[in-house]
Amino acid sequence: MATVELRFSAQPEHVRTARLVAAAVARRAGVEEAVLDEVRLAVGEACSRAVGLHRSHGITAPVRVVLAEEEKTFSIEVGDEVPASGTGSTAVSADGAGAEGADTDGAEAEDEMGLAVISGLVDDVEVSTTEDGGVIRMSWPVASVVAAP
Repeated sequence: MATVELRFSAQPEHVRTARLVAAAVARRAGVEEAVLDEVRLAVGEACSRAVGLHRSHGITAPVRVVLAEEEKTFSIEVGDEVPASGTGSTAVSADGAGAEGADTDGAEAEDEMGLAVISGLVDDVEVSTTEDGGVIRMSWPVASVVAAP
């Protein structure tokens, strides 16, 4: 089973590259052509979310994207390094202010909107957060017969 790992600095301009790589790898894995736009949009949304979280929390570590071709599915994991205590409604610094003084209600609403978009695009999606960061795992079925390149 093939796996591709992509890491990029948390800059919005790199999200486009992640979308293009995800679509290319998904096509190669056998994801139906009609679903590739959904893959591209979902990956773009997940990567944009991770970039936003990194930037708003001052994290310089790269965003991780793991694309894996499994027996009957193609999965993508987009990971950030924002600890569970730094996401959602708990995105508050030690002094009680939002990250860099940002409006945490606005950031939380934007985060929820991004997750809602992803959920609307992907039937099989899991969102998890730990002390090490968050991961959005998405998967799609692959065609049983893949044409040779």
